[in-house]
Parts: sequence; structure tokens; C-alpha cells
Amino acid sequence: MKFIVRILSLMPIGVLYWLADWLIYPLAYYVVRYRRRMVRINLRNSFPEKTDAEIRMLEKKYYRHLADTIVEIIYGYRVSDEEMRKRVVFIYGEKAARMAQQYGGHMLMLGHIGNWEWMAEVSHYMEQFGIESTHVYRKQKSKSTNDLMLYMRRRRGGNYCEKNLILRTMVMNRKHDAPQSYGMISDQKPSAHGEHYVTEFLHQTTPFLTGTEVLSKKFGYPVYFFYIRQVERGYYTAEFRLIAEKPAETEEGYITEQYARLLEENILECPELWLWSHNRWRR
Repeated sequence: MKFIVRILSLMPIGVLYWLADWLIYPLAYYVVRYRRRMVRINLRNSFPEKTDAEIRMLEKKYYRHLADTIVEIIYGYRVSDEEMRKRVVFIYGEKAARMAQQYGGHMLMLGHIGNWEWMAEVSHYMEQFGIESTHVYRKQKSKSTNDLMLYMRRRRGGNYCEKNLILRTMVMNRKHDAPQSYGMISDQKPSAHGEHYVTEFLHQTTPFLTGTEVLSKKFGYPVYFFYIRQVERGYYTAEFRLIAEKPAETEEGYITEQYARLLEENILECPELWLWSHNRWRR
């Protein structure tokens, strides 16, 4: 599989988009029907005001974007740092960097929006301010899938930490002189027995992971939300929006609630860019 990724990554992005339009999208949507039932249920429950025709239109837009995301991730493996800086632009990043320097670190919360894999480019961005980056991930059940995921992600720089090891990693990183930046994709479904926070989200009662809130309070790191927009095909912006400068002074649940509200706002602005095929509301 790694060999296939290396070969495909050598193709121009235009050729990869052609594959997305004429092979991946029709295959996923019409032939394999990849999680179509789940996507439709999620969309209907999240947008009860939309007609069936509008839901189907949004559904197709989502699968087209999913096909684009797949080829963009492959292309990103070989793309130069110079080109990636043009494809992913960070807004208010200098303020977030100064905050990390002031407090010894910061935490970045984001969702599966746009091309979330390319957001790891923040590692290279933060390097110019002397800040080290660690991206937290959930280990895949398949070893081969997990290895391939890490193999492709490491091209964008930074360190990668499995979520069960993040506390130990943060304690060890505190010994470093460099400020730390921690990236958390926080819209995943919590485990059945884990700690979670419940709120209304897209018209549904939804549990959220609370790890980022707990860790930010423990270490005193400011918390930001990554607000992601697609400027045009293959080009994104990521805006740093401050959730809490001093997490320990916030009420319990405040940080997670603000994350849910910002994520919902981000999704409603560009719904086709979110990962609707994720089994977010299984319980």
C-alpha cells in the first residue's frame, strides 16, 4: 500500500482530481455505496428543515469532497513545503504562538472538517516561532492501517502521540525548553465507559470527549479552536480562535461546550466538508 501511495503522490494534483471525479466518487457513492445509509441518517437528523432533495444534494457534495480529501492526502505526501504553505494558510497564528511562548504551550482543538490531515502543517508553521508540535491520534484497530496513517502524516512534520499516552508525553515535554503545541481532533465519539460531556449538537444529544479540557486545566495551556474554511479546491484557511486563555479559571464543561458551539458553527457554514460517514451518534 505504501508503494501505491508513493507512486500516486508523484501525479499532478489535476490528474488526482480527475481520478476523484471520475473514479473514486462514483465508485464510493454509486457502486460500493460506502456508508451511504449512515450519512443520510446523520444528515436528516442534523438538518430536519431540509427537504429530501436538499439532503440528497448535500450528500453528493459530501462524497465529492471525501473523494477530493483522499487524493489530497496522497498528494500531500510528496508536495513541497513551499507549495503547502500556499495551500494551507493560518490566520492569527502569530497570536497563538505568542500565547504558547507565554504559558509554555497551547492546545489546538479541531474537527474532521476540510482536509484535516493537511492541518498538521501547523507543525512547520510553529517551528518558525521555536514551538514544538505534537499531534494526538486514536490508534486504528488494523496495524497496517495505523502504520500507513502515521507513515503519511509524518511527512507534514511534528510528533505523533497515541491518545492513551498523551498525559505521560505532556509531562515529559515540560522538561524541554521549547514551548509545546498540542493538536487534538476532538469530534470523535467517546468510548462507552469514558468521561464525556453531553450537549445539544446539530439537533441531537451528543457526548463529547473532555480530555483537552482536563489537560489544559492541569497544565495551564490556553485552548484554541481551528476554524477551517475551503477557499477553493485544494486550498484552505485555518483560523485560530481562542476558547480560553486561562482554562483553570473556567467552569467545568465551559471549554468543551465552546468547542461544540464553534464546531457546529463551522459545520453549518460548510456542511459538505465535515466527516458525515463517521458513526458519531451510534448510541
